Amino acid sequence: MAVSKVPGNSVLKMQFQTGVDGTGKPVYRNKSLNNIKAGAADQDVFDTAQTMAGLQEYTLTAVNRADNSELVNQ
Repeated sequence: MAVSKVPGNSVLKMQFQTGVDGTGKPVYRNKSLNNIKAGAADQDVFDTAQTMAGLQEYTLTAVNRADNSELVNQ
């Protein structure tokens, strides 16, 4: 039997630097936005993260996208 992959929703994960610890190492905090459309373009997702970062107190240090899929046995 062949298995096919059915795209599901994605998750936008943004990493912010919130400060430094006692040894001077950066401290990060992550925020996620669920239910991103599977067909959303990477550029649109990135631009959304950049726009949302402008509303945040801390500096955006990374933008990640996690795509979810379901494997279906046919």
